[in-house]
Amino acid sequence: MRWRSSVAVVAGALIALLPAGCGSEAAPEQPRGEWVAAGASAAPSSAAPSAAPSSPAPAAVVVGNPKGRASVPAEAKAVDTSRPTRVIGDGTPASCTSKAVVAAVAAGGVITFDCGPDPLTITMAATAKVRNANGPKIVLDGGGKITLSGGGKRRILYMNTCDKAQGWTTSHCQDQDHPQLTVQNLTFADGNSTGETTEGGGGGAIFVRGGRLKVVNSRFIRNRCDSTGPDLGGAAIRVLSQSKGLPVYIVNSTFGGGKGLGGRCSNGGALSSIGVSWVVLNSVLTHNSAIGSGANPARAGKPGGGSGGAIYTDGNLFTVRIAGSIVTDNHAEEGGGAVFFVSNDRTGTMTIESSTLQRNPSDGFETQGFLGIFFLGARNPTVKSSTLRR
Repeated sequence: MRWRSSVAVVAGALIALLPAGCGSEAAPEQPRGEWVAAGASAAPSSAAPSAAPSSPAPAAVVVGNPKGRASVPAEAKAVDTSRPTRVIGDGTPASCTSKAVVAAVAAGGVITFDCGPDPLTITMAATAKVRNANGPKIVLDGGGKITLSGGGKRRILYMNTCDKAQGWTTSHCQDQDHPQLTVQNLTFADGNSTGETTEGGGGGAIFVRGGRLKVVNSRFIRNRCDSTGPDLGGAAIRVLSQSKGLPVYIVNSTFGGGKGLGGRCSNGGALSSIGVSWVVLNSVLTHNSAIGSGANPARAGKPGGGSGGAIYTDGNLFTVRIAGSIVTDNHAEEGGGAVFFVSNDRTGTMTIESSTLQRNPSDGFETQGFLGIFFLGARNPTVKSSTLRR
């Protein structure tokens, strides 16, 4: 969907210009130390993660916001995976291969890993794709030890109820309640969907259209998608057409988390969607960048993009709720250094609760009085017990 981003519309929407200038990121840093989710305890694989791919180091890498106190509804919590449908691996690292992941995701069900006691990175030789007839619930649980890597070459995980190649299961693929995909206790690293054109592209680590998506206790680092384009986005996750307009839940998860670890895409350095609602709880989104130029529709002589340093949302009736979360040090070449929200028919709403948004420069434009945010919707964003500052 497109919106008018001309200078006239920007001025009419009470936009405050920010000076350009957000320094370039340093070379990527490797994650270090033990991986611990907010509120985690030593527990079975259905619980929060306990370790992650790392080089030995004394400092822990915390997933999500440990100080976040937003209530998590039952439907947004991690799935019990103590009795998996299938297990990837036989207890050895060598048995945990890209081929095994691809096969397990295609077969569906509750999937766990048995790759030995140490953290392991599995570099994907092909994108794992959900078969729409398999499920209806598909759960991928890394137990806090598994990183799925795109190797900087490919998207990691794909689900699309309207993709005939993955099978049509209803006559209304754009609005069906299955498959229901949950990813939990995993790291998604170095995914790259550059050049992917299906459904408009985007989604460097995960692309989803249809069904439902939930992300719990997971980490997304150094993911990428196309660097230009007016409406594509989501270096980590791109979502379209969720069932009955129900939200995507992002819970106790981290996108970026450190200098050089963030996602980079034309729009939405972490998350992106069209017509989709989001609930982001007790999570961290930092050091992500919207690197396109020219906004949407693209200005004359520009390829378009550059909005939503962390989150890019477009559509008509949808909502965004950010609670108990930290959104800092993100950057947009155009509008919304933290969040870009455009409801074309002005019915959409956004709420920010008990969260901190700071140091999210918008080089082109943002909504007056809401630092780091460009918003067009039913009314101004509702901000409760939160900090918005430079």
